[in-house]
Amino acid sequence: MRSVFLLTVRQLSGRWRLAIMAILAALPVIGTLNLLMDNDAVSVGEFESIVLSGMLSGSIIPLVVLAIAAAAFGNEVEDRTLANLTTSPLPRWRIALPKLLATLAIALPFIAVSAFVTAHAAFLSDTRATLAVTLGAAAAVAMYAALFVWLGLVSAQAIGIGLLYIVLWEGLFSNYVEGVRLLSIRAYAIALMHGMDERRFASVDHLNVWVAAGMALLVIGGSLFLSVRRLRAMDVP
Repeated sequence: MRSVFLLTVRQLSGRWRLAIMAILAALPVIGTLNLLMDNDAVSVGEFESIVLSGMLSGSIIPLVVLAIAAAAFGNEVEDRTLANLTTSPLPRWRIALPKLLATLAIALPFIAVSAFVTAHAAFLSDTRATLAVTLGAAAAVAMYAALFVWLGLVSAQAIGIGLLYIVLWEGLFSNYVEGVRLLSIRAYAIALMHGMDERRFASVDHLNVWVAAGMALLVIGGSLFLSVRRLRAMDVP
């Protein structure tokens, strides 16, 4: 497992990919600072809706994770080097799990720092609010990572499909179609933030925090299970 993890980290930590991730992760911080310097600053509710829900949870987190996770298996599938792993005596879960952990090792620090600085600045150093936003964002990273690692394994067009999912499902349908939040990673993350600090997103009708936590674990565990199953079933040239 360790060798697969380290190999994947090296594969995914290219200079340009890391630079793009850093730029994306900085956007919520820049947006927050601009809002704070504006004489007509938005209300807390508007900030949570625009920056935390729309920008951070709804676009920045999934985009950053997609850039990493889709390539965890995608590069090896495209280069036809996946056979080097699948023909080894390693159990398939010992291939899929380190791929997921490598994705988290790269993506999570960018998002955690972005969420922490954004919340710390916007909520005036409120520790509870800052921790709620940071931990909720970290949970979203884990869910998106598990989903997109599996997607990169099953499709050569993982980036395109992932972008459609982010824009249509998480960005459009989850906002305007009743009931979609029950199957929305962004909704789970926001519900977790609210559960850890009930002052956050107080005006929104949330999932119960325990339901959101259970669904988060289901997304992560289910996606990992599907990745393992795919590795067992696929015919690798």
